Formats: sequence, structure tokens, C-alpha cells
Amino acid sequence: MEQRYRWKNRQLRNHAAVLDGTLSPTILLQNATYLNQIFRKWMTANIWIYRDRIVYVGDKLPARTDNCEIMDCSDGFIVPGYIEPHAHPFQLYNPHALALYASQHGTTTLINDNMLLALQLDKKKAFTFLAEMNRLPVSMYWWCRFDAQTEIKDEELVFSNGNVKAWLEHEAVIQGGELTGWPKLLDGDDMMLHWMQETKRMGKKIEGHFPGASEKTLAKMMLFGADCDHEAMTGEEVRDRLMQGYMVSLRHSSIRPDLPKLLQEIHELDIAVYDKFIMTTDGSSSSFYEKGMMDELISIAMENGVPVIDAYNMATINAARYYNMEHLHGNIATGRVANLNFLQDIKDPNPVSVLSKGKWVKRDGEETGSFPEIDWKQFGLAPLQLDWSLEKDDLQFSMPFGIRMENSVITKPYSISIDVAPEELSKDHDECFFMLVDREGKWRLNTLLKGFATGLGGLASSYSNTGDIILIGKNKQDMFMAFNRMKAMGGGIAIFEEGVSQVEISLPLKGLMSDLSVKELIQAEHELFGYLRDKGYRFADPIYSLLFFSSTHLPYIRITQQGIYDVMKKTILFPTIMR
Repeated sequence: MEQRYRWKNRQLRNHAAVLDGTLSPTILLQNATYLNQIFRKWMTANIWIYRDRIVYVGDKLPARTDNCEIMDCSDGFIVPGYIEPHAHPFQLYNPHALALYASQHGTTTLINDNMLLALQLDKKKAFTFLAEMNRLPVSMYWWCRFDAQTEIKDEELVFSNGNVKAWLEHEAVIQGGELTGWPKLLDGDDMMLHWMQETKRMGKKIEGHFPGASEKTLAKMMLFGADCDHEAMTGEEVRDRLMQGYMVSLRHSSIRPDLPKLLQEIHELDIAVYDKFIMTTDGSSSSFYEKGMMDELISIAMENGVPVIDAYNMATINAARYYNMEHLHGNIATGRVANLNFLQDIKDPNPVSVLSKGKWVKRDGEETGSFPEIDWKQFGLAPLQLDWSLEKDDLQFSMPFGIRMENSVITKPYSISIDVAPEELSKDHDECFFMLVDREGKWRLNTLLKGFATGLGGLASSYSNTGDIILIGKNKQDMFMAFNRMKAMGGGIAIFEEGVSQVEISLPLKGLMSDLSVKELIQAEHELFGYLRDKGYRFADPIYSLLFFSSTHLPYIRITQQGIYDVMKKTILFPTIMR
């Protein structure tokens, strides 16, 4: 029978038995100086833990300690496990690898995007995957997307009323969104509005995605049910969201490393109340996490004038209260899940030891090997099997206009003035051949991409928003070879130059995710990013460039399964070509 409650009656009786002295706690933290967010100060107490739960915090000691690990904590400080409220756990890394890496930096609760699961897995496999993630020694929660964030074929089947309702009703799903399709909502999409109503009826939150939104738009979205937004890019935009009643998620990510600037501008506006702020890294690339995750954001907050306790609160109790999970997460008190970070110094939020769900996931600076292995194939996350080949005729380019990159993720149209007939383009300019090819091999879309590189031979990537294949390069033969290598790897990113392999990252989990650790991916990304910079890539994050070429929640022009799409006019400018 499915367990509907976090703790069964028998487990709750055992928790009480520890207080009665008939059962020993499993861990006793004596003389612990910890952050008490009720009193908003550092206090000293004894913390009793039974398996995955804190059963007592106070002056008393347990009557029985016969099956108990006793630890004297008088030399350090303890804070709650950190919460990442807006994780995208599929940015080359997989959710298991991200959770493991995050836990080593004290982030023991992640609230995760479900986009890849919704697009790539059927509902049964997706929900089985959620159950498997729940077995990890960290707390994994999820969103429910309402749209594909791009123009896909058969979107009404993927995001059907039945599918969305089933996701919303799942106990691991605690919010709807993020609302990348909010323009459709404003234009009268009553199905999305219905899903928002259902989300609110279930007592769950709705995450916005409102870059550059006017005061009027913010007010409308609040009326429709939005609760939080992470797209404020200036202090004024933070203030606008606070004025309309939003929880504001301050972002610091690989494409928007805004936190220092936001905090400086917030303080210039004389905003010094932090209870309505949380923080997010917004699904950054692996290399951005080299210094840490939420611990790094806490450090940045302290360095930019946020009081120490408020800095910790923005990564703990504020998020827990917002998501109505204060009874489980975000503070150190009786009844909470035993997610605790052990610090050497209050000003250094990177923990030396981490308890998560009552298990040591990091001890004295070392990973403990507490994460179980995952059998990815049972979820359909096997290597990519392409039963088709790229043909010479596929690389025909005759478009009158191409796509110009403004930064890592913003793209605009431009008029093509160069000769696109040769097998190789000149390296004197930054225009490349650019293709999106159906993963099933049924259609293709060919144009030019300006601004990505000046000297790139050929790049092939199965990593994209929809899982379709991206090809970029100056040389058609190198593009062919990169595609064939990507295919042979079972998915991934491959780069060739003059017929020789230069860089590759294998993505054996459906061509979208690596099975490497985040530490290993950091090194692989350094190699990839360094190579692309040498070839003329001049923006912040090429991983996000590959991901967002198809993403219609961003202006101005996108390459999608339907064709080249004008986001502002909501029209297909040039349809895909059947192969």
C-alpha cells in the first residue's frame, strides 16, 4: 500500500518513545550553538535526532543513549540545510548528480523543474523516477510545467489537462510553473488559468517568469494567482514585485549573475527587510557551481550588506515558510527533518559536515558515499538510438535571413548577405551554418547563426530544449563528422575541426544528461568553454545558448519544431522542411 504520510503511526510512536526514554535517539548533538530563527539569534542546546527527524531541541539530555552516536558540537555552529527553490536539474548534469554535489555544499532541499520529465518520459515512468529521487538522502520536490517553453508538435497531448492535473496532484509537486507561457495567459488561455486555479485550490504555489514585466502586468499576474518571480534584474524591479505582494527570488546564475548588483540597488532604495526574499542559482551550468551553490549565495549576501542571520534565512526559513514547509524544513526545531549544516565559522556558510535526512552525507570535509546508485535504463533514460543518418542534401542553406545572437540567450533576425553555397564559410566573420534536425529524423530547419563563433569547424549537440539535434559550424564536412560522433556516443556534444575530434561530452541519458559527477562535468565544461572561446564564442554560457535556441519564452526569434518563430508576433516565419 502506498505510504500517504511522511511518517507512519509506528514511526511517530517511536519519536515520542525517545522523549519518554524507552528508545534511544540515533544521534545526539551536545552543546550545539545553532541558529534559532524563532528568536533570531544563536543559541546553545542539545539536539536529539531519531533516524531522519529532530525529536527534541533544548537543555535536556536523553535517558537512553545505548544506540546513539554522541557528538560534542561546542567548537562550531549549526544552521539548517539550505534550500534551492528553483533548480533546473537537467543542465547536462542529472538530478542525482546535482543533488549529491549540492549536498556537499549544504544544499539539502531542491525544488526541481519537471520539463525534461514531462517532454521525454511518459507519466508512469516520470512518477517512478520521482519516487526513486525521494529515496536519496536529500529532499527533492518538483514543479508542474503548464507549457513546453517552445513551439512543439502535439503540445496539446504532452500538456493535456489529464497530464497536468496528475502532476499537480502528485505529493512531491509543490508548485505550478514556472510561467514561461504567461503571454498566452494574458491573451485568454483559459486552460492555463484553470490549471492555476487548481494549483491554488491544492494549496500549492505558482512561480512566475516575468522578465521586464510592467507594473500592470505584475498586478494582473498576481490576480491570476502568481506568488513569486525570479526575473527582477534591477532594484526597481525588485521593489515593483514587493509592492504587488510577490515573494521575490533573487537570482545569481551563469547567465544572470545579478545578486551583488541587486542587493546594492535594493539597499540604495532603503529596502532592508528580508523576509520576502529567497535566492536561487536558477539551474546554472556545472562550472558556475565550482565555488558552491546556496552557500556561495549566502556568502555574497553577507558581503553585500545583508545581516548574517538574514543571509542564512534567505536560503532556509524564508523558502520553507513560503512553500508551507516550515514544519519540515528551514529551521532547527522539534519535528523537522534532520537537515543540518555544521560550520567552522558563522561567516563561512560552506559546511565541514552535513546531515541530510539524518544521514551523514559529508563528514569532516569528505563525502561519505551515502547516495545509492541509479539504474537509469528502468526510466527509459538510455543512450540515444538514432536509426537515421544525415545526408549531404540536408546541408542546403538558402534562407534570406538568419539568426543573430545578442547575448548567451537572446536572438534576433538579420539579413544574410554572404554566399552560403560553399562547403565552408570564411573565418573572417562570425556567421556559421545552423541546423535543427528532428530527433526522429523526419524534418530539418536550416539557416545561418551570427555571433556564435568565427572559427568553429563543426559542432553537433543532442542537448537542446526539446531533445532535437543542433548543428553549428563553418565546415559542412566537420558538421557531418560531429553528427556521426554524437550519434555513435549515444548522444552528447561533439566538435570536429579539419576532420579531427576536438572536444566531446557524452550524454548517455537520452542524449540530454551526463552520467558524470558534477565535479567531472565542471572539468569537461572548462574544456568545452575554453575551446569555444578560442573559436570566437564571446558570451557567458554556451550550454544555455544550446538550450535556449528553441525557447519561445525569450525574444525575439527562435528555431523550433514548427519552424523559425517570431516570438513577438507569435508567427512561424519559415516552416520546417520534411526530409
